[in-house]
Amino acid sequence: MTELLAPAGNMEALKAAISNGCDAIYLGMQKFGARAYSSNFDLESLKEAITYAHLRDVKIYVTMNTIVFENEVEEMKEQIRELNEIGVDGIIVQDLSAFDYIVKNFLDMEAHCSTQMGIDDVNGTLLFKELGAKRVVLSREVEIKKVKEIKRIAEIPLEIFVHGALCVSYSGNCLMSGLIGYRCANRGRCVGSCRKEYELMDKTTDTSLGKNHILSTKDLNTIDYIDDLKEIDSLKIEGRMKVPTYVANVVSKYRLALDHKITEEDKEHLKKTFNRTFTKGYLFREDKRNITNISRPNNFGYRIGTISKMVKDMYELTLTRTLNQNDTIRISHNQEDVNLTVVKLYDKDGELINKADHVCYIKIKEKLSVGDLVYKTKDYFYNKELEASLEKEFKRFSLDIRVYASPDSKLHIDAEGLGHHYSYESEEMLGEAINNPTTKEQVIKQFSRLNDTIFELNHVEFEECNAFIPAKLLNAARRDIVLGLYDLKLNSQEKRTKALEAKEKISFAPVKPYLTASVTTKEQYDACVSCGIKEIYFENVVRRNQNNYKDKEGQLLIGGYGGIYHYRETNPFVTDYSLNVVNATSCSELFKLGAKRVTLSYELNKSQMEDLMNAYYEENDGYPALEMIVYGRTPLMFTKYCPMKKMNQCRICKTRSYELKDEHGTFPIISHEDCTTTLLNGKTLNLLDELQTIKGIEAFRLNFTVESKEQVVKIINMASGKLNGSMNHAVFNQETDTRGHFNKEII
Repeated sequence: MTELLAPAGNMEALKAAISNGCDAIYLGMQKFGARAYSSNFDLESLKEAITYAHLRDVKIYVTMNTIVFENEVEEMKEQIRELNEIGVDGIIVQDLSAFDYIVKNFLDMEAHCSTQMGIDDVNGTLLFKELGAKRVVLSREVEIKKVKEIKRIAEIPLEIFVHGALCVSYSGNCLMSGLIGYRCANRGRCVGSCRKEYELMDKTTDTSLGKNHILSTKDLNTIDYIDDLKEIDSLKIEGRMKVPTYVANVVSKYRLALDHKITEEDKEHLKKTFNRTFTKGYLFREDKRNITNISRPNNFGYRIGTISKMVKDMYELTLTRTLNQNDTIRISHNQEDVNLTVVKLYDKDGELINKADHVCYIKIKEKLSVGDLVYKTKDYFYNKELEASLEKEFKRFSLDIRVYASPDSKLHIDAEGLGHHYSYESEEMLGEAINNPTTKEQVIKQFSRLNDTIFELNHVEFEECNAFIPAKLLNAARRDIVLGLYDLKLNSQEKRTKALEAKEKISFAPVKPYLTASVTTKEQYDACVSCGIKEIYFENVVRRNQNNYKDKEGQLLIGGYGGIYHYRETNPFVTDYSLNVVNATSCSELFKLGAKRVTLSYELNKSQMEDLMNAYYEENDGYPALEMIVYGRTPLMFTKYCPMKKMNQCRICKTRSYELKDEHGTFPIISHEDCTTTLLNGKTLNLLDELQTIKGIEAFRLNFTVESKEQVVKIINMASGKLNGSMNHAVFNQETDTRGHFNKEII
C-alpha cells in the first residue's frame, strides 16, 4: 500500500496530519535535522508523539539529515540510541557516519537515505541497498519513469516528494546559504538565498536582462497524477516549517486522491493555504521555464478579482470568486503588494455586508489603480474548517469482545483490538439477578462509550446466564480493556540491537603534499599540463547528479554515490567535495568502498579538519588520504534549472557569459552541455597563504572555472611557491578573495 508521509514541525501539526489521514510522519529534533528553524521535538514531546501515532498505526521517522562534525559524533550516536529506545520506526540521514551507526547497531530501526544524499539513479540506490538502507528518498529532479525503473531494478522501497516547496539546487549540494551568510543548508539553517531578488547580467554585452526572483521555484503539486504515483512506496509532503492548517489541507487532499474520492473542487482547495503557485515538477517533466515563479517568492494566494473603480473613499472590487469578511487579500499594485485582512466589507449602498460574490467595496488607505489584481491569501471560513479537523480521529479501530458472566463468578471478558488479545477479570463476584438480568443490549450500551478512545465497538458475544452486572463495573472493564490493548500495542515494537563487529582499519602512508587541479576548459587543461600538474580533473570527472555512466580510462574524480557503485570495480577513484565529508567515519566508509583519496567538504574549518584527522588516526592507527580544495570559485549550487532559458536566452548562452548580481556581489553562471547550470561564488576561495600551516592533507586542489590560460599559469606558480616555501609574500586579495569557512565556524 502506498504510504502517505506527512511533515510535522510540532505536536499540533502531527495531530493535524494524523487526523487527516496520513500513514507516517517525519519530524525533527532540536539537533541534526535539516529544519533547524522549525519548532521541532525534544525527547519528551517525541515520546508523546510516538504514543499518539503508534496507537493509530502511524509510523514515525526522525530526520537526522544534516552533516555531523567530528565533535558531534558521540552526541549523534547517543541521540540515535535514545530514538531506538522510544520506538522510532526509522531515521532519515545524510551523513555516512549516522547511516553507518544505525545499520551496524540496530535491527528494527530503519536507516533511510535522505534526498540530501543526492541519489537520482539505479546505481546510487543499489549501493545503499547493499550497505543496509531500508529506504531511499530520491532527488526531486528524478522523472517518474526513471523512479519506476529504479524501483523495478533495485527492489528497495522508494520515497519521493509529491507536494510542497522545491529547492532550485540539487538538495545537499547547495553551499550558497553557508558561504554567503554562514548559515549552512546542510546544517538545517538555510537562509533561502534562492528566494532573494537577483539581476541577470549578460557579461558579453554588459546588459541587464532583468531584476527578479529568478531562482525562486514554484511549489510542487502532483495531485493530478496520483494514479501514476500509487506504484511508489512512499509519497512525501514537504512542510515541517508550515502551520498545522496547511498540513491538514494538503494531507486531506492527497488522502482523498489515494482513496479515489477527490473532486476538482477539492484540488482547488489546495490553493487556499500557502503556495507559491504550482508546478508538476521535474517528476512529471515540467518545462524548465515553468519551474520558477520569478515575480514573488512567498505566498501567492489565488486570484479573486480586480479593482474596477474608485468611488469616493472606497475601491470597487469586481469579483470572480466569493470574498468574505475577515478573509486576507493581496492587491498587486505597480509590482508592490498591499496586504490586508478585510475587516469591513460594503455593498454599493455603503451598507456593511458579510460576503460578496460579484461586486463589493472596501476602504484602503494605500493608493491603488483600476486594473490592479486582487488575490485571496487566506480564506477565513475554510481556515476555520481546517482548524476543526486538527484533532478528530481519522479512523477508529474495531474492538471485539466476548463476555462471560455467571452468578457467583467473576466477570471475564476476552477482547481483541489493534491486532492484540487482552483478557479482563473483575475483582468482585457477580450476583444473581432477582428480576432483570443484564442483557446483551445493556453490555453493548456501556461498551459503545468509546468516543474518548481510538476504538469503535464491533462484534459482541454474550450469553445471558441470569447474572447482574452493574453498569459501573462494565464501565470499569471497558476502561481497563482499552488501556490494556493500548499497552500491548505500544509495547509490541521490537527495539533490538546488534552485536558489534570488529572495525576494519584502513590507513595510508603519509606523502609529501602536492597540487592537483580541476578544470572547465581544454585551454585550462593544457595550461595545467604545461605547468607539470600530474593529476588533472577534466574529462575524467563523474559529477554527483545527472549522469550517464560511460566507459572511462584511468583514475576518476567521482562526486556521487552512483558513480562509486558504477566505477569501483573498473577505475581507481577520488571522491569529490559533493559527498559532504566532515568526519572520520565518512572517510573510512568511502575508503572501504575503494576511494584512493577523499576530498573534504567546503564547509569544514581548520579546527574541524584537525578533529577529523585526529579521530581518524585514533580509530585506524594511521592516517587518511585526503584532498582539499584551496583555490577557485566555489560552486554554490548545481541545478537542473536554467535561468537563461527562463529569460529567453536559449542557445544564445553558448556564445555569451552570464552572472547573477545582488547588493553584495556577482555570481558567475556556468552552463553545461546538457543545459544544467552551476552557480559560482563571486569571490574566489584563496587559501594559498595557508598551505604551509595545513597538515595532514595529501593533495591540494586548484579549481579552475572562469580563469584564462594566463591566469591558470599564474595561480599554479603561486600555489607551487607557497607549497614549497619559496614564495613568502601574501597573495590573498581582500577585495576579490575569501577564505570561506577556513577560519570561521558555520552554524
